[in-house]
Amino acid sequence: MNLQELGKRTKQASKVLPTISSEIKQSILKDMAKRILSVAGSIKQENEKDLEGARAKGLSPAMIDRLTLNDTRIQGMADSLTEIAAMEDPVGIITEEYRRPNGLLVQRRRIPLGVIGVIYESRPNVTVEAASLCFYAGNGLFLRGGSEAFHSNQLLVKILKSALAEHGLEDVINIAPTTDRSSIDELARMNDVLDVIIPRGGEGLIRRIYEIATVPVIAHYKGNCHMFVDASANVGKAVPIAMNAKAQRPGVCNALETLLVHQNIASDFLPAFLVEAQAQGLEIRGCEKTQSFSPKVIPATVEDYDTEFLDMILAVRVVKDLPEAIEHIQIYTSDHTEAIISEDAQNIETFTRALDSSAIVINASTRFNDGGQLGLGAEIGISTTKLHSFGPMGLRELTTTKFVVTGDGQLRN
Repeated sequence: MNLQELGKRTKQASKVLPTISSEIKQSILKDMAKRILSVAGSIKQENEKDLEGARAKGLSPAMIDRLTLNDTRIQGMADSLTEIAAMEDPVGIITEEYRRPNGLLVQRRRIPLGVIGVIYESRPNVTVEAASLCFYAGNGLFLRGGSEAFHSNQLLVKILKSALAEHGLEDVINIAPTTDRSSIDELARMNDVLDVIIPRGGEGLIRRIYEIATVPVIAHYKGNCHMFVDASANVGKAVPIAMNAKAQRPGVCNALETLLVHQNIASDFLPAFLVEAQAQGLEIRGCEKTQSFSPKVIPATVEDYDTEFLDMILAVRVVKDLPEAIEHIQIYTSDHTEAIISEDAQNIETFTRALDSSAIVINASTRFNDGGQLGLGAEIGISTTKLHSFGPMGLRELTTTKFVVTGDGQLRN
């Protein structure tokens, strides 16, 4: 079956979703979770095929980590399904209600976006997160995963569709059955099927989608995340926060990529940080001032400050003050996550006001810009597009609103 036929089946099947009760959707999500756990062995077998291919291609350890499905992550996928099922169904919620002087009752109610195309790379758990969120929010879903996770993604969709088939809803979720890159171009132009495309992946993928798409795009662009260690920072807090932001899981979009350090605290902070970086195997690419603290620091290039490494590599720069830190971020930001470590309330407020990334984090790790960590439950990704959603996209962000106007015979003059 070609992509157009699959897409049309998805669109047709999804038309009934806004009328499906919350209880039925919740039951299906719980069934999906049980089915995933019941075939965990098969999931790992298919995943190992993908991992073998990744190793053969020489992918980095961080990228292989993104691709890996072990018992813990399979349990996590199942848990996310049950967690979503426990959340409030957004479809039909009245977000606003008021009465006009002529007696008309005006409401705004949440409705699905329609059919969502998700084009993504590497992480196969995205398959389950996207499917569960889009389905519960009443949307049809057409997936196109990366070639490196092909075997894992195909099996996961098969499992999810088996639960949907029990209710005659098998085609509300479909996945492109090919790794041919031309399928990306085709999906990006399927205006007759897709209402929106959400691309998740590297810079090359996002740029390609922007260049060719005729379907509206909500980009989940690269995470060139910054942290500024202010002169007033508590070094005892700042070192572990920065290390957590970079090294806790370096291959994800909310990991720290550039660390900016105020010149007045550099001699206290950087020696301690560089010792910890060396202990954890972190490669530092720094400015001349940073290099003066350790011969192991590699000279940084302009390109380094504009790079999402997704690896155990960190760009570091010593800046003279807060305005220079803000200027640097404004030049290189991807509008994802910026953090400040500071005890100065005025500097914190200036930093927060000056930068418009999807999350500003104060005295904590950039890793907290995450739907689960921010209380949204699972997320389909972190949008760096201010329209229609900005930041982590949970259930509510996968809906829009319509007006419902109730009258009693009113006529317009």
